[in-house]
Amino acid sequence: MQQTIHIRPLRDSIKRSFLTATWLGWKIESNWTDPFLFAVYSIVKPLAGAAIIVVMYSVVAGGDFNTPYFAYLYFGNAFYQYVSAVINGISWTVLDDREHYKTLKYFYIAPIKIPFYLLGRSIAQILTASFSVFVTLLAGILLLHVPFDFSNVNWLLFIVSFFIGLIALVYMGLILAGVVLMLARHSDVVGEAVASAMFLFTGAVFPLSLLPSILRPIGYILPITYWLELLRRALIGESITDFSSLNQISNLELLGILTIFTIVLGAAGIRIFKACENRARERGLIDRITNY
Repeated sequence: MQQTIHIRPLRDSIKRSFLTATWLGWKIESNWTDPFLFAVYSIVKPLAGAAIIVVMYSVVAGGDFNTPYFAYLYFGNAFYQYVSAVINGISWTVLDDREHYKTLKYFYIAPIKIPFYLLGRSIAQILTASFSVFVTLLAGILLLHVPFDFSNVNWLLFIVSFFIGLIALVYMGLILAGVVLMLARHSDVVGEAVASAMFLFTGAVFPLSLLPSILRPIGYILPITYWLELLRRALIGESITDFSSLNQISNLELLGILTIFTIVLGAAGIRIFKACENRARERGLIDRITNY
């Protein structure tokens, strides 16, 4: 009975932290303009990003879009939008609340769980990224005729790997949120800088085998590499393994590697964030305003 009494307030606190932060995050993300303009922006932005990749590929490949490699490149670039949205969304929340709205210190004295609050604030970015990914894929399939057979999609593999990878991204964002708590300058670019750097090493647009041999190990220690590979295999099929750097690894093995990475990131992410949070409390950084 006593254990139930202790568990229920904790559960209610987590629920309140997450749901309230989700609502708040969506209001902040969408309140800068009217719904129509926001919808237009949400459509044009991902298409503009995809157009850059398409133009680069057309110059190199002579406009041959009906190949498995173009599907490999296009799908990888599309799903990589989640990386920037989740990682930057969680870490940016710290800076936004601390220095823009000046409310972070109040959240720390409120009965909420900060990690779940940060996750809730990132949901708006995840939803926006989901719409962007959908628009990008739809445009590629309908306009560019990216090779894709809906009937051959391995939905079980896609759903399982998608959510495991998304959890890994959340823990990576939590680590960066802890880092942002500790930084005095340039904390506004941490999320974007990390996401942009990993774009090169995760095989988002080209296999790791094209990297210099000294740089390839970086890609193999990043869970996003295996996540993108699983999503491609689930949606496109085994045709991409002809030029993939992970063609010797089966789907089940890839899923196991991604799961292990996620568990390790989970344990490390919580510990690192707590350590950074405690250090920030000791140094009085929770309510710091740099005006920089």
